[in-house]
Amino acid sequence: MWHKLTKKIDEEVMNKILNSSVLKTAMDNAGFSQAQLAKELNVSIDTLSQWLKGKRFPSPEKLLSMGLLLELSFDEIQKPIYSPAEPVVAFHNKSSTKTTTASITHAKNIGRMLTALVPYVPYDDFIQPATLKQPLNEYSYLQKLVTKIRAEIGVSPTEVLNFHHLIKKFNELQAVLIPVLWGQRQDNALHIYLPDSMTTWIYLNLDSEIHHFKFWMAHELGHVYAPTLTEAEDFADAFAAALLFPESLAKLAYETITQLKEINAQINMINHLTEVQVISPLCGYEQLNKYAHHHNLPQVDLGSAIYETHLAHSCLSDILFEGKKPSAASYLKTCQQIFDTPFFEMLPKYLVETRKSAGFIQNVLDIPLLDAQAIYMELS
Repeated sequence: MWHKLTKKIDEEVMNKILNSSVLKTAMDNAGFSQAQLAKELNVSIDTLSQWLKGKRFPSPEKLLSMGLLLELSFDEIQKPIYSPAEPVVAFHNKSSTKTTTASITHAKNIGRMLTALVPYVPYDDFIQPATLKQPLNEYSYLQKLVTKIRAEIGVSPTEVLNFHHLIKKFNELQAVLIPVLWGQRQDNALHIYLPDSMTTWIYLNLDSEIHHFKFWMAHELGHVYAPTLTEAEDFADAFAAALLFPESLAKLAYETITQLKEINAQINMINHLTEVQVISPLCGYEQLNKYAHHHNLPQVDLGSAIYETHLAHSCLSDILFEGKKPSAASYLKTCQQIFDTPFFEMLPKYLVETRKSAGFIQNVLDIPLLDAQAIYMELS
């Protein structure tokens, strides 16, 4: 049990230093001098001093003991080492699931492996695609922005924005799409931005319901436009909803639904309007009320019924692979044809030149070794 606990701590403290100010306050509150705390931890005063100065980091066992003595959690004791070159990661998780410190560390390690593939990225080395000057999570700004983007794509404000449109935009913005089969994991999309090379890598879980998958793609596009934004998740969510159900559609939905008297009829209508766009009813409902709020109109209140509405949608991988687990050849062919990604052209070049094994594929795709070996054989 102790070994498992310290191993977990060890995984969570990578790339961190002690939070000295918090520790010193806790020591004062507990009545510990440095000499007394060092004695309790069975280390020298010099060792403790180096920990507090960030020159060394305690072992998992010592970290655990320190937390117990000072009544501090691991998140309070430590803080991340900031590095401008460190991968910037963002997750899009299933509802009500939280991103853990361990998952962030794991994603950043994947980002470090992706660095090896940067020389093989087939995009312009000299010009970086434009990003937003000052992205705002504000209604008018977002509506102007998505109107501009839809016009660039060639889609009117009321037309359906489909997967092909989104994929084309990712390619224009030089983002590398990496479709994966991650099953029912909590992280259904992972965005990794590498500051040194200014490259963007986006993992998309094909084992997702199709309308969720579409929203996550649009969400990730928001991250591409604002790669270093502090409140990135809120902006990306708002951007995705506005892009997929812009003001013209929200206005139409509002005017149609407010003509209906019964809640069931209103819910059936929002179901119909959002089904056409391949998005969730809740997304459409929230957008029509944002429209109403912005124009000082009465809100549409569908109560708790709208939150209980769930239309059954097929899993994207079931559609793509006819409900069967795909072979490595089928998976690679589909990824190339549907998602137009250069990733699986870059990967074999790197493997040949560096003589890496299937283990690299296992780690960079975050998949089981047997699946990685099958892909390795197909790429070789």
